[in-house]
Amino acid sequence: MKKKVLNILILSAFIVTACSKSFLEKSPTDVISEKDLANAVDKDPSLLGGNISGLYALMFQPETGGTTGDDDFGQKAQDINMDLLSTDMVMEGNNYGWFVAISRFQSTVDFTSNGGYIPWRYYYRVIMSANSVIDALGGNDADLTTDDAKFIMGQAKAMRAYCYFYLAQLYGKEGYGTGNEPLIPIYKSLTDADMPLSTSKDVYDFIVEDLKAAISDLENFSRTSKSQVNKYVAKGLLSYALMARGTQADWQEVVTLTNDIINNSGHPLTTKSETAAIMNGSVVTNPESGFNNLATPSWMWGTDLTAESGVALDSWWGHMDYYTYSYASSGDAKIISQELYDAIPTDDIRKKQFHPTALLPIYKLFDPARVWDGQLPVTTDLLYMRVDEFYLLNAEANANLGQDGAAKSTLEKLVKIRKDNISYLSSLTGSNLKEEIYFQTRVELWGEGKVYLYNKRNKKTVTVPSNHLFNAGEVIPFNSQKLTFSIPQNEILNNPNIN
Repeated sequence: MKKKVLNILILSAFIVTACSKSFLEKSPTDVISEKDLANAVDKDPSLLGGNISGLYALMFQPETGGTTGDDDFGQKAQDINMDLLSTDMVMEGNNYGWFVAISRFQSTVDFTSNGGYIPWRYYYRVIMSANSVIDALGGNDADLTTDDAKFIMGQAKAMRAYCYFYLAQLYGKEGYGTGNEPLIPIYKSLTDADMPLSTSKDVYDFIVEDLKAAISDLENFSRTSKSQVNKYVAKGLLSYALMARGTQADWQEVVTLTNDIINNSGHPLTTKSETAAIMNGSVVTNPESGFNNLATPSWMWGTDLTAESGVALDSWWGHMDYYTYSYASSGDAKIISQELYDAIPTDDIRKKQFHPTALLPIYKLFDPARVWDGQLPVTTDLLYMRVDEFYLLNAEANANLGQDGAAKSTLEKLVKIRKDNISYLSSLTGSNLKEEIYFQTRVELWGEGKVYLYNKRNKKTVTVPSNHLFNAGEVIPFNSQKLTFSIPQNEILNNPNIN
C-alpha cells in the first residue's frame, strides 16, 4: 500500500441516495485532513462518533472491497466466501458467475484474481479508517481522560482487531498465531507505509493487545444500537482470536471470557421458535423466526438495514434469500451440502431450516413477506455475532482442556433447545465429544461464516460434498492453498517490502 493511498480515507459514513446499484454514491461524502480532524477532536472527542459510524457502514456497503462486482459487499460477502470454502455450503447453480470462482477454489490460488483482492482491500480499508480515528485521539498509547474519548477509541481498536483477525484467517494457511512464518503487514497508524509482512505471532499478539485495550475502554460504554461494538462483542472477538492462537492458557482464557458473555451479556440463547419457521400452509406461525431482525435477543452485533441503507442486489440477502430480488431467487442460491443435511437427526429443529429436496435455507433465513423474488430494497437485518457461538466456543475450549464435564454441560444447554433426544451427549468423552461439538457448530452456524474459522484452528480436512457443482469428492487438507487466499498481486506490486 502506497502512502498516498493510505491517506485517502473515509472519514464519514457513506450516504446512499437510492437502492438501485447505478445510483449508489461510491465516493466518500466528506474527506477532511488528519490535522483538521485532530484539532477538532482536541476540542470535542465526541466529534469522532460520525467517523465510527463510517466504520460500521463499511461492513455492508457495496464495493468496499475495491471492485464493482456483485460479490463485493463487506463482511457478509466474506462470510459467504468462508462458508463456500468450508464446503458445508455449495452453489445451487452457475448462471451469473458470482462466487463461482471461490466455490471452485480458484480465487484462493490465483493471486491476480478479484476474488482474492476483495477481502484484502475491504479489511485494510476498515483498518486505515480505524487508524484515522485512533491517530486523531492521540495514537495507540494516548492517555485518554474522558469517557467519550475512551468509548470511541475502544470501538476503533476493536474494529481494527476484527479486521486483522479475519485477514490472518483468510491469508494464513496455518490459521493460528504462535509461529514465525510471515503473514500480513500491520499498519498501526496513518503514518505507516509499505510495511513488511509481520509474523503470525506478532499479528495475533497485536490483535489480542488491541482487543484487551478495547475491552478496558468500553467497560462503561452503553451503546445505542447493536451495530456498535460493546465490551461483550469485543470479548467475543477476543475469544475467537485466542481460540485461533490456541495455547493452553488461551483456551483457559476463552472459558473465562465465554462464561462472562453467557452469564452477563444479557443475551439468551436463540429459542427453538426463532430457529426455524413453522408453517401452516404458506403462513409462518412464528414471526420471530427468519434470522432477519436485529432485535432478536440472542443477537449481539449486527446492522439494522432500512430502505435508506440502499442495500439491493449486491448483498448477503440477495445471494442467500429466495424471497429477495436477486441471485438466490434466480437460480444461483447457496444451499446446504447433502451430507451435512442427511446427518442432521429428524428430531432436530435445524433440519427444518432447509427444504427437504432443494436444500434451500428457506425456513432458516427469509424476508418476512415470503414473496418469491419480492424484497427490494433489502430491509432485513444483518447478523455478525450471536450468543450461541460462545456456548459452542466454551464447549470447544473446555474439551481442549480435557474438561469434558464442563464442555458437555454447556453444549447440552444449546442442544436441548434444538432437538428432543440429547441423552447420548452424557456418554461422550475425548475425541468423540470434540467431534460432536464440531458437528453442532456446523449445524448451528450454517450460513453465518463461522465454520471456516473452526476448520482453520482445528486443522480440519474437508471432503467436498456430493452435491458440489465442480469438485465433488475431492479431499482438501486444511492448509491447502485452495482454502487460503494468496496475497494479492496489487499489494505485491505496490509494496516493495513484501517479497
